[in-house]
Amino acid sequence: MQPSIIAPGFEATARLLAEATEQDPNHRAQLAVYVNGAPVLDLAVGSGLDADRLHGVFSVSKGLSSLVFAKLVQDGMVDPAAPVATYWPEFAAAGKAAVTVEQLLSHQAGLPGPVGGLSMDDFLESRPAAAVLASLAPQWTPGVAFGYHALTFGTLIEELVLRITGRRVQELYDEWIRVPADADAWLGLPEEQEGRYVPVPSVGGMGFVDPFGLSGLSMNSTAGFLDANGERSYDLMQVPNLRRVREVGPAAVGGVATARGLARAYASAVTGLRQADGSLSAPLLSAETIAEVSRDRVFGLDRISGNLKAFGIGFMRPTPDRDFGSASAFGHDGANGTVTFADPTWGVAFAYLPFTPQDGARNGGLVQRLTVAVREALLAQAAG
Repeated sequence: MQPSIIAPGFEATARLLAEATEQDPNHRAQLAVYVNGAPVLDLAVGSGLDADRLHGVFSVSKGLSSLVFAKLVQDGMVDPAAPVATYWPEFAAAGKAAVTVEQLLSHQAGLPGPVGGLSMDDFLESRPAAAVLASLAPQWTPGVAFGYHALTFGTLIEELVLRITGRRVQELYDEWIRVPADADAWLGLPEEQEGRYVPVPSVGGMGFVDPFGLSGLSMNSTAGFLDANGERSYDLMQVPNLRRVREVGPAAVGGVATARGLARAYASAVTGLRQADGSLSAPLLSAETIAEVSRDRVFGLDRISGNLKAFGIGFMRPTPDRDFGSASAFGHDGANGTVTFADPTWGVAFAYLPFTPQDGARNGGLVQRLTVAVREALLAQAAG
């Protein structure tokens, strides 16, 4: 187990996290922050928790898979402005011939899910789910609105990467990011790592969601999920507790990580990582690539949730009510309140991972206040 890290100048951020735990004895969380490739905070708070324990990170997985896609853009293997059907011809069915790659991966395609839902097996095998989605007519005219594709985003990016490269997004993520960065952030957890996994607590069912409304379609609410015993459930929090989900690592919701691992993954892609000899490794992505994939493709009210959101190519972006970083920040949050992002302007890679489900990065919440404290510390250092 690695020791905690609190670099000089970041004591106030660490104190903020500690105070949250003092105020709520049930609060358990990890926090990791890297600045210009070096760790300045690496902490675990709460009863019995250390910084080496793994947990489900839900839609933070979308950000990890989007780092892979950014590399494909950088390498010239895919044109974000090209029609999806250029790479996946069957996708052109039912009026989708003009849908572009950047529209697909910024939740504009109108494919939150089919009526009747999809089985867990179809999501995990991915290609059967992709065939269903390719055959569907959009729920809205692509490009005129966007709505969060909570589960189907994973299927769509998995199929697109497979069509472009002949390889699984999880395989490329391991090769390009996880292994070189020595990052405990997995899209597909090996059996030998299982002893480190801490199950996600149940928060109960979702309550009534019209299974034929957009929210119901996006949450697969006519088919449900499976719980850790393989029984049908409508509790999304139980999804990563199923061993098969952790093993496959679906790109929408299947990630398993530590906060340190998440921060290292983003740092390796954006700033590079500080080596033992003091040198900085070359980042996976160029500044030009980062600017291209993180640029807002949509901003406004989400057609499904009604919340204010912004997305680049796969990545969540800051909004006025989710002020987690500068205008260049990009990353993703997860259903349990995990928040991970890189901020090229500040040179920051940030990961907050709660082991008790919480709200995300809304202004005034703990995570957002932690991001403010990090920025205040960096401003104080810059002022000398």
